[in-house]
Amino acid sequence: MNVIELLQDLMNQKIGFLGGRTYGDVLVFLIIIIFSVIIAKIVRINVRRTLKEKVPLTTLNNVEKIVYYGIILIGFIVALPKIGVSLSGLLVAGGILGIVIGFASQTVVSNLISGIFLMIEKPIKVGDGVNINDVSGIVEDIRVLSTTIRTYDGIYVRIPNEKVFSSNIQNYVAHGARRFGYKIGIRYKDDAEKAISIIKDLLGENPFVLKEPSPTIFVEELGESSVNLNIKIWAPSSVWYSVYTEMLWKIKVTLEKEGIEIPFPQRVIWMGNKEG
Repeated sequence: MNVIELLQDLMNQKIGFLGGRTYGDVLVFLIIIIFSVIIAKIVRINVRRTLKEKVPLTTLNNVEKIVYYGIILIGFIVALPKIGVSLSGLLVAGGILGIVIGFASQTVVSNLISGIFLMIEKPIKVGDGVNINDVSGIVEDIRVLSTTIRTYDGIYVRIPNEKVFSSNIQNYVAHGARRFGYKIGIRYKDDAEKAISIIKDLLGENPFVLKEPSPTIFVEELGESSVNLNIKIWAPSSVWYSVYTEMLWKIKVTLEKEGIEIPFPQRVIWMGNKEG
């Protein structure tokens, strides 16, 4: 008897505690598991290469684990019949367990699916200034199930991805420039054209006030106590708030230096003459 025949006899030899399965069946079971692990590692590497520049690190790690262990689980289920484990019983038990888990985890599944769609659509990314579901702040992290926002007061808020995906998202920095404005009132006796000229000169001196789109300044309203000027300014989204606060104060101080005042509300009262 040669070596090949010995190996064949060994592979055909039955194992009592496995219900008559042979060593050959066990070998096939192990080969399927090994191949599943190899395929899972290859897919994991490709997923990392594809998504490493597109999603946050924590989200990428979660996706990698889901893909890796999912492939190994599929391989394990495929290999089980080789060692005499019937899938019919597992399917029935799994179906019942799946129904129970399904009812208990509807929100989790919804958040998971919403998180996947957020990764594909990418309406927000880490570092963006946003307003989501009446929560304003900076996006700190985008996970598979939730998104974390640090409010401008320094408070961390966790929002389920289902709410993020179904809410109106205001992204303050998605566009390179942002417009803001003021409404400033001057006295009726002040020269409105002079005030507009002064403000234009101030805006032209600030390097962050964009020339295109250019600022607009015009008389918007003849109010009860003042002539109201409307000022619209464009600035880079990354620095718009500092420009907003700086220019508002400079406009106020410069107008006062030029003798143009912002008036207080006024009322003129006419008293009727009483006879007798």
